[in-house]
Amino acid sequence: MSLASWFRWNEPPSRISQRSPTEMVVETLMMELGWQIKQAEKQQRERENEYRKIKTGVDYGWLVSYPKPKHSYDISPGERLQLEDMCTKIHPSYCGPVLLRFRQLIAEYEPEVQEVARLFRSVLQEATEKIKEEEEAKKLARQWNTKHKTSLSLMTFKSRTRISPFSSNIKTISEDVERGTEPTRRVWSMPEFRSAKDY
Repeated sequence: MSLASWFRWNEPPSRISQRSPTEMVVETLMMELGWQIKQAEKQQRERENEYRKIKTGVDYGWLVSYPKPKHSYDISPGERLQLEDMCTKIHPSYCGPVLLRFRQLIAEYEPEVQEVARLFRSVLQEATEKIKEEEEAKKLARQWNTKHKTSLSLMTFKSRTRISPFSSNIKTISEDVERGTEPTRRVWSMPEFRSAKDY
């Protein structure tokens, strides 16, 4: 009997292969939200205990062990669905930056338990707006590149007609006045166009 049959190293992880990247992003972000809510609850309990110590002036913490609260804060199902829907709009490459930004705001503001979900929603909205801006910038860049390619093709096209505004035999109004002749109906401010065979 071989050792490979005892250890299931050769089997591919079936759970990972069945999930799409979007599902993994949603699960990761929602797990982070749940963990941050639990941390906020823990910090709130610690603040309440500190307040009790200050209020009574005596620390009975060594004597009394506080049981874990049976009622913990939970997000409403409607709000959870909205947050999950917002998480589906986050591209997998933005998952890490979203987590970092959320953790940064949590550390900066130290929100109450009820405010954690709102803070998470604001981070998700900020990320989706950034994604939209970058998509629009890419779209404009693609449009610019296609327009630029066509304009370059027009620039490389050599025309047989040339514009020569400083040609020596261009007539001016002052010449006509000096000679005393009537000017022709041609507009004198325009350059003279000549074909290539005139050169």
